[in-house]
Amino acid sequence: MKAFEELDLEYFTTDVRDHIGVLRIDRPPVNAHNIDVLLELQRAVEGVRFDENVRICVFGSTNDNIFSTGFDINDLREKSGKQVGYASQTSKEIIMKMRTTDTLFIAAVDGHCMGGGLELALACDFRFVGDDDDYRIGMPEVHLGLIAGEAGTQLLPRYIDRSEALRMMVTGEELTPEEATEKGIFDELHDPEDLEDAVFEFAEMIVQKPAGAVGHNKLAVNEGLELPLWDALAHERELQNQLLGSDIAKEGVEAFLNDREPDFLGVELGEKEPGSE
Repeated sequence: MKAFEELDLEYFTTDVRDHIGVLRIDRPPVNAHNIDVLLELQRAVEGVRFDENVRICVFGSTNDNIFSTGFDINDLREKSGKQVGYASQTSKEIIMKMRTTDTLFIAAVDGHCMGGGLELALACDFRFVGDDDDYRIGMPEVHLGLIAGEAGTQLLPRYIDRSEALRMMVTGEELTPEEATEKGIFDELHDPEDLEDAVFEFAEMIVQKPAGAVGHNKLAVNEGLELPLWDALAHERELQNQLLGSDIAKEGVEAFLNDREPDFLGVELGEKEPGSE
């Protein structure tokens, strides 16, 4: 399987910077997606999943003012309902693949983020957004006689108040990035010129953490919240047991006891013996 940065994609660019994978949607003029775009996104997500050199993935856009306006309206007119339905189902499957891959995804939203574009951002573990009042955030599918069908009806109420989420969907209202952040849709709000720096500063910090522990925390949360409590606790126990006694855990314990900074990255890359000074 090709490394993430070597993927030959038409609608996305891929790059790796110091173990940070950078995935940018690139389909002018508005980064609308259809089944061809989604199938490429699936390849990219699988590339992140299987590339051990990628410890975190930043998901952004090549367009300075648009993250994505969602599903391509032309396809809604030209394709059969069955074909569009399969595309919607494929999008859901990709979103679940993102949520169950033990690599963190960070959405860097610097522009309009509407409909399916917002749903793809919600698939990420963290969402940073540029503070520009001209940007619009929303789920306007009701204006087309549709629902937010790329997991939006299920993801948005998992992040914000149920009534607030439903209101957005049934009215099709558009929010500014600041309003969306206040509701809890985005985690951090930054000046557009500072957004990428903030995203990469956060990503660089996570890269230094033990990848196994980071990934297991993600899976424990994302998968555990969908389970009854006792099942979720059993899932947590299994994930923790996989880490106990590992070289990474040994490095963390020894570093703590010796009052030094742990070198998790060095241990995982085989550049340092666990517990050594």
